Amino acid sequence: MASSRASSAVQATKTKASDDLVAPVVKKPHIYYGSLEEKERERLAKGESGILGKEGLKAGIEAGNINITSGEVFEIEDHISERQAEVLAEFERRKRARQINVSTDDSEVKACLRALGEPITLFGEGPAERRERLRNILSVVGTDALKKTRKDDEKSKKSKEEYQQTWYHEGPNSLKVARLWIANYSLPRAMKRLEEARLHKEIPETTRTSQMQELHKSLRSLNNFCSQIGDDRPISYCHFSPNSKMLATACWSGLCKLWSVPDCNLLHTLRGHNTNVGAIVFHPKSTVSLDQKDVNLASCAADGSVKLWSLDSDEPVADIEGHTVRVARVMWHPSGRFLGTTCYDRSWRLWDLEAQEEILHQEGHSMGVYDIAFHQDGSLAGTGGLDAFGRVWDLRTGRCIMFLEGHLKEIYGINFSPNGYHVATGSGDNTCKVWDLRQRRCVYTIPAHQNLVTGVKFEPIHGNFLLTGAYDNTAKIWTHPGWSPLKTLAGHEGKVMGLDISSNGQLIATCSYDRTFKLWMAE
Repeated sequence: MASSRASSAVQATKTKASDDLVAPVVKKPHIYYGSLEEKERERLAKGESGILGKEGLKAGIEAGNINITSGEVFEIEDHISERQAEVLAEFERRKRARQINVSTDDSEVKACLRALGEPITLFGEGPAERRERLRNILSVVGTDALKKTRKDDEKSKKSKEEYQQTWYHEGPNSLKVARLWIANYSLPRAMKRLEEARLHKEIPETTRTSQMQELHKSLRSLNNFCSQIGDDRPISYCHFSPNSKMLATACWSGLCKLWSVPDCNLLHTLRGHNTNVGAIVFHPKSTVSLDQKDVNLASCAADGSVKLWSLDSDEPVADIEGHTVRVARVMWHPSGRFLGTTCYDRSWRLWDLEAQEEILHQEGHSMGVYDIAFHQDGSLAGTGGLDAFGRVWDLRTGRCIMFLEGHLKEIYGINFSPNGYHVATGSGDNTCKVWDLRQRRCVYTIPAHQNLVTGVKFEPIHGNFLLTGAYDNTAKIWTHPGWSPLKTLAGHEGKVMGLDISSNGQLIATCSYDRTFKLWMAE
């Protein structure tokens, strides 16, 4: 019994194991090769509702799930031919590149790349790679493109040269008369100046040296002996009378005042301007041979007004009309017949007071003209502009005979030396430059101040020293020649805006933003 049960158990176990080893039957799905489109069309034609009913088919087409072609085909041969054309074009380009001659000079290669508007160098690129890049670019755009760019550059250069050329226009007959008058006036004065220079040269060297040493000693002993509050607004300009007994000051309040020298008492208050007065200057013959009722002074203001004054009235004698923007400076010609004005409209003008008309409206600066000075002979005029350039003009011909290029910022002051050939300019770059008219160049640059230089002035008799004033609250005296510092006139609490030297060379006046003017004299 026991053995039969055991055998039956073994058989049952084997039967169960064999059942586990038999794999389940997998239903194979039907795979249809090709498109069912034709079969579906047949079914739909017979009216049978197949897999896709009419409504289902329409919905599938609209949804984009079913694409039934309308006879469109993709031409493989055309696509291959386009590719072949691209390959052939590339071979032709390489062939052209091999035939192009490119300079081996790397600088020329860079210039060509720049002319074509390409970067002149790439990161890690050497001269050989740069030449190859230029060759590849030329093979695409053609060598004619480089010739075209060169022609365009030449045209632009020519147009710039034509633009920079000096041009002239016909002036009135009064200008011709004035030029002839100035020539006749200046030539005898030039002869006299040269004769004095020859006589001065005949003085023994030891005598001249001792005289210069005495002058330097007296200049080193300069001290402030008078300080006067001139107005309740900053004082912009000061000017000595030809006899050195009066001082005129211009103020931002619109008032001009005349002071006695050396006691600094107020003599006259000239009322006429309504805004900042830029400058006031004495006529060259005022207080010497000119009558008090005649025109003795001229002033200008920021509103473009220019006024003429006499010494016996506090009201202006006449107004000079014509300026529409700020007039920065006004200056008399040494003859006293002409008046020069500088304007922010990039021009300066010359007025004939005998003819009572404007005879010259001179352009030449690219920005406003700030200062003007006349040569001692009366033959030349110098102008300094806000474009950092100065110009020296020959009043007898109208030509610009010297271009003063070298300052980095605006020129605020210009002055001629009595020796006839030195010109000094003061600029916003804190320097004062000395120019030689004979050599037509800058002969010395004085690192004069720590702020912009507002004015420069040579000693009016022999030009033995140079005075400069600046926004660093000081005025300084420099030797001539040599241009070494002699004396620093410190005392103002504000920036020095104007300065002058008396005609006898004994007094120096400075005016400041601190509303005061000071007189300096040797002990």
